[in-house]
Amino acid sequence: MRADELHGVIVPITTPFDLETGDIAPVALRSMVRDLLACGLQGIVVAGTTGEGPLLDGEEQARLVEWLRDIVPDDRWLIAGTGAESTRATVRVTERAAAAGADAVLVRAPAYFGPALTPAALAGHYLRVADASPVPVLIYNIPKYTHVMLHESVLRALADHERVVGFKDSSGDLKVLASFRAAAPRLRAFVGSGSLFYPALELGADGGVLAIACFAADRCMDLYRAFRAGDRRAAGALQERLTPLAREIVGELGVPGVKAAMDLVGLPGGPVRPPLLPLDARQRSRVADLLAGAGLKAAA
Repeated sequence: MRADELHGVIVPITTPFDLETGDIAPVALRSMVRDLLACGLQGIVVAGTTGEGPLLDGEEQARLVEWLRDIVPDDRWLIAGTGAESTRATVRVTERAAAAGADAVLVRAPAYFGPALTPAALAGHYLRVADASPVPVLIYNIPKYTHVMLHESVLRALADHERVVGFKDSSGDLKVLASFRAAAPRLRAFVGSGSLFYPALELGADGGVLAIACFAADRCMDLYRAFRAGDRRAAGALQERLTPLAREIVGELGVPGVKAAMDLVGLPGGPVRPPLLPLDARQRSRVADLLAGAGLKAAA
């Protein structure tokens, strides 16, 4: 697939686990992806933040791609999260994902040695990963969890690399998104915050990699289509309904909240992997109320 086909709504899927064994549940995984792609999404990300990627081992990450390669059509994107703490490990995970059939990789910044990770160090890391990657690379800025904020100079250093095709900014700050676009205008720009989807599109983003699409895919697609059709009023109204879901379910409750919401709308959310904890009864009730308020029907 060409980089100019990278746009729209991409869903960073959750990873369903067997309640008894804790292993990945491939039947539920494949069923979930079929249902989500039927909504018109442009692609999926496996082993990302929402997919509990840091809690998966290398074999599990590759198996996710293998289990889904025949489910994801050729005109949709199958993207694998491949961030790791060393450049060497990131390259190996990236190569393994490509060999398993990934169309592209989404690479978060390393984090453990954060204070030592200057813009020059991070630019060097990404350049070496891009040099070695058999597939296109998207840069992933997720400071909420990595505690590393990518500087625009990192994007500038990568702007002309033939393997680097885009970035996902989950900083929650539109100024950061705008600075990344200005530093690397060739790259495809994706926002990672569902509460900022519409304003990000107004700023020129090509789409969103949105956890909220795990349980509100149709609404996300409706917003994107309205925007592309020039109906700013409809897009803005849809954003108003999505924002509370994005802020509270995704932003505040994280992966456990997303999985609970999926359960409630009839998709296989299921358990989280320890050390994460499931929602308590009060939190789950709040998620149900938020979904009802947005007009999302609970499963029968």
